[in-house]
Parts: sequence; structure tokens; C-alpha cells
Amino acid sequence: MAAVSALWRLGGRSARPLAAACSSAVGGAPLTLRRQEGGVRNIILNNPGKRNALSLSMLLALKEDLLHDVKSKELRVIVISAEGPVFCSGHDLKELSTQDDVKHHTQVFEICAEVMTLIQRLPVPVIAKVNGLATAAGCQLVASCDIAVASEKSRFATPGVNIGLFCSTPAVALGRSLPRKVALEMLFTGEPLSAHEALMHGLVSKVVPEDKLEEETMRISHKICESSKSVLALGKATFYRQMAQDLDTAYKITSQVMVDNLTLRDGQEGIEAFIQKRKPVWSHAQDEKK
Repeated sequence: MAAVSALWRLGGRSARPLAAACSSAVGGAPLTLRRQEGGVRNIILNNPGKRNALSLSMLLALKEDLLHDVKSKELRVIVISAEGPVFCSGHDLKELSTQDDVKHHTQVFEICAEVMTLIQRLPVPVIAKVNGLATAAGCQLVASCDIAVASEKSRFATPGVNIGLFCSTPAVALGRSLPRKVALEMLFTGEPLSAHEALMHGLVSKVVPEDKLEEETMRISHKICESSKSVLALGKATFYRQMAQDLDTAYKITSQVMVDNLTLRDGQEGIEAFIQKRKPVWSHAQDEKK
């Protein structure tokens, strides 16, 4: 059960109050907004004037929002969305100019990588709700989420090659979400994918009309909320772990996890409820059934 326990060690640090931010955009507005209701946490990128660029401050704010009280049984799903017509334009290029030193550049990319990998290590599903353009590290953010729902007007691109900065870090997430030749065409040309092309190639999960985006995202979120948090946490961690393995190792890992799942209180509750033809009552705890 070590794999189960490890999931719950995240988020043991202090975090800011609801809907606050550790840094502000021009005009004093918070860079991100955090709202939570009914088990669903909405994290909103809130710097449309700068196309929601992933500055170091924005990345730190996003990281803090993701980790806030992450062990709480009340948190079941995280949705990342954005204000304005651009979901996220990627890194703030002014931070990557020669005015800043290599140490600062290194910090930007290290924190960005930390946020992207954190998304897949969190014990709850993370959904990108995309309504607009997502480029470079913004496209990387979409690819890093567990699920992505996009409006029909959304587009996705990695145009760094056009300004002499190849999108090598976005390529990590892109290459694990898209067929290799599709990812490389995006990286080599900088040309965007439409929402429907992104769906066809697996970058997003669903494409809906703009006026249905909120409804469909919340439908998926509420469906997830019907399940046990501990079971989903174990399943999510195992999915990403086994994907990096060969077939035999993957089956060995997942077979043991199925056994571990059966020792969970909610694992037994679900089976008993099915047999008794009743609705399960989840504890959402990682405790083993005694």
C-alpha cells in the first residue's frame, strides 16, 4: 500500500486564502483566481492583458493553487481555465530576454517543469477548459492535464521555432499526447492545430460549441465527483506509472495495484454496494478495510 500512502503526502504546505494570489498583474488584479464548490476547484489564469503568459509569478501562483489543501476529502476535481480570448500564450518572453541572467532562465524552466509534472502527480483529476488560443508552454499545459475540453474556436500551436526558441519543453508533453509525426510537424513549422484536429490527434478529449463549454466541463467534473477519491487517486497514479513500462512490467504493476485496491475501505464498499444493489457510501480515505 506504499503507492496509496505516497499520494497523500502532497500538499502539506501552507497556502493562500481562497481566490487570492501570491502575485498580482498590472492594476493589482491577482494572476490567478481559485474558487471551489461541490468538490470542484476552478483555477482561472487571470492576466488576459498579457495573454495569460506563464511568467515565473504566474507559474508560482498556479503551483500554489494546485497544491492548496490537496489532501482534503472535499477536493475531487481541478479545472484550469482562463480569462480572455487566449487560454495561455506560453512563457513571458520578456523574462527570457538578455536582460535577465541564466540563473533566472533556469528557474523559469525548472518551475514550469515542476508544475507540469505536479499536475499528473496530484491525487485528483485535472481538467483543462480551453476557450481560445493555447501556444508553446500554454499548449504544454493543456497536454499535461488529464482531460482537456475545448471550444470549437480553440487552437493549439508550438511556434517557438519561428522566433529562434524551439519548444523543447512543450515537446515533452506534446510527444506523450500526440502521434510523433503530428507533434514534430507542430514543432518544426509552428503552425496551429484547430480544435477538431487536436481532438482527432488526441491532444484534447472533447470539442464543444463555446456556449456548451462550461456545461460539458462541469458534467465531466460532477461525474468524477460521484466516485471515491482514494480509488481515483490510486488509479491515476498507477496509470501514469504503468505507461512508462514495458507490457509485462505494466501488467505486474497493475495486478498488484488491483489487489491493493481491494484492501481499501472504498474498494470493498463499492463491491458490497453493487452486490446489495445500493448506492455506495464513499469514505474517500486511503484506509484499509479492517
